[in-house]
Amino acid sequence: MSLKTFHIFFVIVSIFLSFGVGAWGLTQYREFQTITELVLGIIGVFSGFVLIFYFKSVLKKYKDVG
Repeated sequence: MSLKTFHIFFVIVSIFLSFGVGAWGLTQYREFQTITELVLGIIGVFSGFVLIFYFKSVLKKYKDVG
């Protein structure tokens, strides 16, 4: 597996994990009403969206690289 392929795979896995942690945090917030879970959920969802923009940037960069 090339470094390019591994990087793309790692970013995709990170996106899913970020959204998963975000969803878990928000679900826990609905149940327990503590600010820690709310912050965790917001950070998880936010980082998932940031990783999506990063992924688009990586794909654009790798299109020029063989």
